[in-house]
Amino acid sequence: MKPALPARLLQTLAPWRNAPAWHIAFSGGLDSTVLLHLLATLAKSETLPPLNAIHVHHGLQAVADAWPIHCQSVCDSLGVPLRVMRVQVQSGASLERAAREARYQAFTEVTGVGEVVLTGQHRDDQAETLLFRLLRGAGVRGLAAMPAHRPLAGGYLARPLLDVSRAELEAYASDHQLKWIDDPSNADPRFSRNYLRHRVIPTLTERWPQAVSNLARTAEHLSEAQALLGELACMDLHAADQPSAFPWLVLPSLDLGPLRELSDARQRNALRHWLTPLTRLPDSDHWASWFSLRDAKADAQPLWRLADGELHRCGERIWWLPSTWSDFSDASVSWSLPQNPLVLPGNGRLEFIGKAPDGPLEVRYRRGGEMLEVPGRGRRDLKRLLNESGLPGFVRGRLPLLYQGEQLLGVPSLAGLWPVASDSWQLHWMPQTCDQGLS
Repeated sequence: MKPALPARLLQTLAPWRNAPAWHIAFSGGLDSTVLLHLLATLAKSETLPPLNAIHVHHGLQAVADAWPIHCQSVCDSLGVPLRVMRVQVQSGASLERAAREARYQAFTEVTGVGEVVLTGQHRDDQAETLLFRLLRGAGVRGLAAMPAHRPLAGGYLARPLLDVSRAELEAYASDHQLKWIDDPSNADPRFSRNYLRHRVIPTLTERWPQAVSNLARTAEHLSEAQALLGELACMDLHAADQPSAFPWLVLPSLDLGPLRELSDARQRNALRHWLTPLTRLPDSDHWASWFSLRDAKADAQPLWRLADGELHRCGERIWWLPSTWSDFSDASVSWSLPQNPLVLPGNGRLEFIGKAPDGPLEVRYRRGGEMLEVPGRGRRDLKRLLNESGLPGFVRGRLPLLYQGEQLLGVPSLAGLWPVASDSWQLHWMPQTCDQGLS
């Protein structure tokens, strides 16, 4: 016989008993109402982190305008503070997905370091998720369905009711005479999950009564398999995650050589793991672009466009460039000293080290044919110098060039790739970093 629901909930939440706060995602529906009531009741006899509820108002239905009032009434009766957050749902092909993204963005905003957002998804939801993703042709990562917990902002998101059936939640709500909101959109079969919930799963359970619990258990098995694939990916990426020749270029990158030694399946597995925090992953049909990038000639500098950026290959190294990398203007910028460093629009900062040349200065970008005075080598073509340096091609058009009138005075020293043009000053460039929006 299973332990009582409160005891199971406490056991599930044991890893976070010392968290600074627990935020309960409170829609006002059955699941979140039971979760809130359970935690508020347990807090009377157990030492729990401070509780508060978060109600996200999507504004998608007129009837939803009354829901915050209901949620406030429930929270007042339980002595739990409530925060109502109004969000804008972006229009697009999937209203369900857009609403979910807006909701989780709101959760991200309220989650402090070490804090936990608790959501009320249950075992039936897990079964629906597995079936939905199976029908979409998802791989192991997708079929692992909803994780019991995952990082969120500086804290965590946890789903402590994933091993609890909807029937158990309904029984608890009935025993405690709880009232909840029935969202009318949950009955609309035009939404895929509703179609599965009301038409497909009842048919399955009529033939296989344990279908829901078996599907949820399958998701657990696949979650374990995904964890093992993650461990394998970390092992494979360890060899490829070597420092580049350009430590000042703060972009995610990998050495291609160690990846080449892996089977195609292990390459895809390692790259999925590496790309997951950077971009939405491509579907199976688009992985051919990875092999085209990998197998291109060394001087081809191919790229692979993904949802949130591009993967570039330069020589035997691959580099991730997020979409924000393209937010860059190559217009000239006047530099009036003593302003130092100079902020370059979308391109980091440029700084003088030493005594700057007299007179008006200007920062420009490459147009072709630039010549640079190199100590000990005379005047040299900048393009040839860049080729000698091995500087990735995607950086070269962003390299700031210092001019006085029509004379090219110098380029950034770039960690000693070539000698600087003057003994009295150096020019240091600090490109955009990940903290400035590159990840």
